[in-house]
Amino acid sequence: MSAKGLEGVVAAQTRISKVMGEEGRLIYGGYEIDDLARNTSFEEVCHLLWYGELPDRAALDRLRSELVNGARVDERVLGIVRAAPPKTHPMATLRTAVSALAYSDPEAEDMTPEANQRKAIRLTGQVVTLTAAIDRLRKGKDPIAPREDLGLAANLLYMLTGEEPDTDAERIMDAALTLHAEHGLNASTFAARVTAATLADLHSAVTSAIGTLKGPLHGGANERVMRMLLEIDRPENAATWVTEALGRGEKIMGFGHRVYRALDPRAPILKELAGKLSARGGDTRWLDISEQVQQVMAREMQARGKKIYPNVDFFSASVYYTLGIEMDLFTNIFASARMAGWTAHVLEQWQDNRLIRPRAEYIGPERREVVPIEKR
Repeated sequence: MSAKGLEGVVAAQTRISKVMGEEGRLIYGGYEIDDLARNTSFEEVCHLLWYGELPDRAALDRLRSELVNGARVDERVLGIVRAAPPKTHPMATLRTAVSALAYSDPEAEDMTPEANQRKAIRLTGQVVTLTAAIDRLRKGKDPIAPREDLGLAANLLYMLTGEEPDTDAERIMDAALTLHAEHGLNASTFAARVTAATLADLHSAVTSAIGTLKGPLHGGANERVMRMLLEIDRPENAATWVTEALGRGEKIMGFGHRVYRALDPRAPILKELAGKLSARGGDTRWLDISEQVQQVMAREMQARGKKIYPNVDFFSASVYYTLGIEMDLFTNIFASARMAGWTAHVLEQWQDNRLIRPRAEYIGPERREVVPIEKR
């Protein structure tokens, strides 16, 4: 018996993370996501995903140096970004550019564990640099190189704007990267592991993941959430907008999840971050609209006897928008965070590799005979 969409099928064992959908919990290596988002940096989380433990001070300093030093992108790859037509979606450009990073990586075809770990570090830094470069180049601006004295979150904001972010903005972006870094055997991570299981190189595996994340049923939901908030425009419009959309049978973006049957544990953290950003800027409009949408959805779903809660995308939209990030760049930010998780899974796959080869249940005709073409 087949399971449509591989629903409920266990395809791998992992020590990296665990998603507990019924409970609304997410852990990375045994640590609750709330604890990590509030008390660690993104770089510490990268160390946890790759090595299984949070780093001490010396290990963290070493990893931060490796990440920033490895984040520079070869000019030939930036040339590919420059050549992209202006209306190309940033995820399409990122997909092609990350694949091209293999051209300038001296260890691209080296499959030793040590080389693959170094490539994982480089890719995690480079995808941040590329995301910023893609946005600047399409606007006719020169890309900005990463600074060695800034972490990845601060560098991302700095390379987008040319201005060093303040402590609050850096901390909020850092927490957002942590929240998106890993999420079990999701579609893009599964794609990465399938590609890695053939013993294709690391760049091929993460390119598969980026292509999968580009799909609107996986990545891109937060962009559609923000477009919804812009269409609603004012908090007082939310109730009518939501009820009319539901009446037309439309899905309200940012609600529901394939795994969670309780509140996505990342959502309240992002709501809190959105609140801090709104208060700091003195404009609570997007958060106010979001809260109204959430209240209307809670009422409407209760009336229908359903339990559908906000997911991570619902509040990340207003966080990124308030930070001044373009809407169509939201999924690239997602990829910048998830590169740590993708590479961790690929490295884990190779520790005890077996080609991933599921079977399909055939539902076509059992026996047919070829009729000569003149008689068809």
